[in-house]
Amino acid sequence: MIHHSEDDESLTKPLGRCSVFYYGIGHMLNDITSACWFTYLLVFLTDIGLSPSDAAVVMLSGQVADGLTTIFAGELIDRFGHFKVWHIAGSLLVAVSFSSVFGGCLPCKLIGSDSAMLQTIGYSVFAAIFNVGWAATQVSHMSMVNCITLNSTSRVVLASCRNAFTMVANLSLYAVAFVVFNIVRAGTPAAVENQYRWIAYISIFIGGCFVVVFAIGTREPRLKLEAHVKGYVRISWMYWFKKILYHQVALVYMLTRLVTNVSQAFLAFYVINDLQMSLSSKALVPAIIFVCSFVVSILLQEIKWTSQRLKGFYTAGGLLWVLCGIGILLLPRNMNAYMYILSIFIGIANALIMVTGVGMQSVLVGRDLNGCAFVYGSLSFMDKMICGVALFILESYQRSTPELHNCSPSYHFFSLNRYALGFVPAVCALLGVIVTCSMNLQTPILVPLEEPLLG
Repeated sequence: MIHHSEDDESLTKPLGRCSVFYYGIGHMLNDITSACWFTYLLVFLTDIGLSPSDAAVVMLSGQVADGLTTIFAGELIDRFGHFKVWHIAGSLLVAVSFSSVFGGCLPCKLIGSDSAMLQTIGYSVFAAIFNVGWAATQVSHMSMVNCITLNSTSRVVLASCRNAFTMVANLSLYAVAFVVFNIVRAGTPAAVENQYRWIAYISIFIGGCFVVVFAIGTREPRLKLEAHVKGYVRISWMYWFKKILYHQVALVYMLTRLVTNVSQAFLAFYVINDLQMSLSSKALVPAIIFVCSFVVSILLQEIKWTSQRLKGFYTAGGLLWVLCGIGILLLPRNMNAYMYILSIFIGIANALIMVTGVGMQSVLVGRDLNGCAFVYGSLSFMDKMICGVALFILESYQRSTPELHNCSPSYHFFSLNRYALGFVPAVCALLGVIVTCSMNLQTPILVPLEEPLLG
């Protein structure tokens, strides 16, 4: 009994700085490839000649594959454990397949045809393979949080650190893209493919280095190993489905991902086509967003978290996004420099809703460790499917958007890009705030981080 009490005490003790750091960098490969996926995939595919509807099909195929894999990966991880095995296997699949998503149509080269249908099929297949690996890595990494520690504050800190390195990954991508777009010129579809091929290769190398450090520095979570040794019964799906909080957290997470993913996917279209900013703004505006998100994510790690603070910070982030959405809808072309200011507030809002949204998942799981992977997998499934459908619908209507070149620079024409970047995320953020305010989150007494990351 004494030994059990000591073990429980050690598991509720706040984590140290190194443990948090090693965990936080484990999703870097996923994050840097995801940033490239959502920011540049639609732009890349339309630049090489695919129609917006065909580009939407490619993205939807990846999102569907991702969503389905999260369910199976979550179930298998709950049954057999081995988070790190899943993480490493998924990372290898991501690294091998991602270069083919942006590296040109491989089936087209093998068959010797460049038909639109063959290109769509070729890119869709590799998009699906890439997302299978991505999903396995994501579910194993996210569900690992609850099995590393029982301390609720440390769980939120792990999520915050992970989000901070998501920002580092995104910044790395935009730095790479900024350099490539300025050095490698693109005047033909082949030159465009060459640009994005270099971005993909460098991104894989950067993310792969961090995965190696994660694999060396992070141990297989002790709580999951103990659960298998002691033969704890796996929690059934119905246990979660009967919880009102599960559905509330799922809805908030889905809305949060819609905010970040849809806005990221249409940001480049908005700054280039609607605001007619320079081509380098495709990298500079997102970079500002992620710098601000990174700073806020680091600061959030120093907070002693309670359920009320989770709800309060999410509400603040959601309302801030609503204001940003209004600004995006009304911003005229002759005032496009204000987009840099809006980017600062978008970055702050993204960090607030992402860190607290993932923190709510940890509160939901609590000590029910034998079902944690299913929770993260099922929530990711809903996120991927809804985001995939939303992006498919929005991109399918992209070709019906009229040209803006003849419009007055002081006129804020309500294009599809404005609705996708401003209206859709703002509405989703507002709905997320409403659901969050209705939650009954209960968290235990929390202990602050043992070693503040800013100390």
